[in-house]
Amino acid sequence: MKKILIIDDDVYIGDMLEEILTKEGYAVARAYSGTEALLCISGEKPDLVLLDLMLPGLKGEEVLPRIKGIPVIVVSARTGIEDKVDLLMGGAADYVTKPFDTKELLARIAVQFRKASGAGENKVLTFGELSLHMDTHEAEINGKEIRLTRTEFAILKLLMMNPAQVITKSLLLERISEDTPDCTENSLKMHISNLRKKLRDIGEKEYIASVWGIGFQMKAE
Repeated sequence: MKKILIIDDDVYIGDMLEEILTKEGYAVARAYSGTEALLCISGEKPDLVLLDLMLPGLKGEEVLPRIKGIPVIVVSARTGIEDKVDLLMGGAADYVTKPFDTKELLARIAVQFRKASGAGENKVLTFGELSLHMDTHEAEINGKEIRLTRTEFAILKLLMMNPAQVITKSLLLERISEDTPDCTENSLKMHISNLRKKLRDIGEKEYIASVWGIGFQMKAE
């Protein structure tokens, strides 16, 4: 049975969510503050987190980056595009605006579990000494950890899944849109540049090659 942790200090919303999720066959845990949420996660880890932002103590924005290897759906009354983009870039798997339709929320939860099931088939991608962990969205070179943004992870995953193929810019944007909807043609170059620098700083060499006028691929030795 999949376990979902609801992090929300609004008792009414929490009760409503717990009732709906229980009827759908999920196990439910509750946390009413950011600090309590981190304690819950440090014990028996849930399979998915529903995270409100306006919490007593640690705010949702502070809790999010400390949740590793668990999909987080932010459930918030904030409707600003910048808020959504920042949270998706910061590691949130999805963003649902309050008030929400329960059928939509249940569908989004099902999508996350389906993604997790598919990723479980191959949890680590490797390219030489470079490893990419599908569950934690972190990369390693010779055991040294590299923290990636949501977009950097999506780019690197696609390139490492097709190491011998040149991936065009248009194909990159199309394929990563499911994992990171905020990436645009204008911002792709910046994301690639930041990713290459992170890998180069740790591995002391280039891991991603630019193919002039076409796109990018993993750089062979």
